[in-house]
Amino acid sequence: MEQFINEKVKSIQISGIRQFFNRVSQYPDAVQLTLGQPDFHTPDHVKRAAKAAIDANQTTYTRNAGDSRLLQAASEFVRQRYGLTYDPETEILTTIGASQAIDVTLRTILEPGTEVILPGPVYPAYAPIIALCGATPVYVDTRHSGFKLTTKQIEANRTGKTRAVILPYPSNPTGAVLTYDEAEKLAEYFNDQQLFILSDEIYSELNYDQEHVSIAQFPGMKEKTIVINGLSKSHSMTGWRIGFAFAPAYLLKHMLKVHQYNVSCASSISQQAALVALTDGLTDPIAMKREYQARRDYIVSRLASMGMEVQKPAGAFYVFPSIEESKLASLDFAVRLLETEKLAVVPGDAFSSLGEGYIRLSYAYAIKELEEAMNRLERFWKTLGKG
Repeated sequence: MEQFINEKVKSIQISGIRQFFNRVSQYPDAVQLTLGQPDFHTPDHVKRAAKAAIDANQTTYTRNAGDSRLLQAASEFVRQRYGLTYDPETEILTTIGASQAIDVTLRTILEPGTEVILPGPVYPAYAPIIALCGATPVYVDTRHSGFKLTTKQIEANRTGKTRAVILPYPSNPTGAVLTYDEAEKLAEYFNDQQLFILSDEIYSELNYDQEHVSIAQFPGMKEKTIVINGLSKSHSMTGWRIGFAFAPAYLLKHMLKVHQYNVSCASSISQQAALVALTDGLTDPIAMKREYQARRDYIVSRLASMGMEVQKPAGAFYVFPSIEESKLASLDFAVRLLETEKLAVVPGDAFSSLGEGYIRLSYAYAIKELEEAMNRLERFWKTLGKG
């Protein structure tokens, strides 16, 4: 019966990140720098809110778009933090993590034959969803522009079929962040274009060198932009699965239909926890960000001392050093590193072919683990005649 399975589903692959993570399970003593999983616990007051919701029997369906108080809190949060104005009744959707928000958005705006421009290297989850919609991902090489999309690159890759552009900043895997001037230039370009902008801002609270800038804050951009955000990274709530899509009312009413027939609503208990995170927990990300920044500085310093070429990340919790000097393919490099030094990293080609020649290191791990990881990486690098 396998011949009757949807060909689009059969053609996509499990994420390269997860594929390598599964390989690592064969090495129980390996030091892990693979997953974007914060090593902090969910804040206690957020957990207490979930327990109270259970005891109060808040275990039924909510509105499809989410609990009204949570939508109001999300609206107020992005207004205060990023200067964005969204009506909680008509322009915000609570989703099962940012991943579902991306899925709902792309399934709403894409049709077979359309194209989506996205920067490479890039988080691997966008392309399969685009393909499942019958659309085509168009990768733009950003390796020589600081891993950031420019208007010139977009114009060079745009066709009559281009429906949307994805702006994933702060970036996974590179940690690249748009400055205000860079975002403003993109906004000025997009203002004259009939394009949707999917702005994935899930790492917005982990921006080290400047305040986060959302493309939607510029004149004329709200009407064509879908902002994706959530609590997984900012409040260490990956397993709670709460994300948000912010979009103009004319678009969100259609996204809501896709969401409704897909999942009905996000978990009522998780929504109550999220409500506290966005009200009483506004300062929760500060201590985490401070610790991530110290880890970033340590990792970058160690890589530089080894002689590895690396761009200092300005956001998220990943670093993406070049391994081209080793003359090894990124997968071969990662496998040999795992086998010889029991250190697990993600090969760069997991982030499209434009990630070849790099590896991704997550620094969402305790500093002692990072120290041991850097020692193992340095030993391996030296065996290759480097450093």
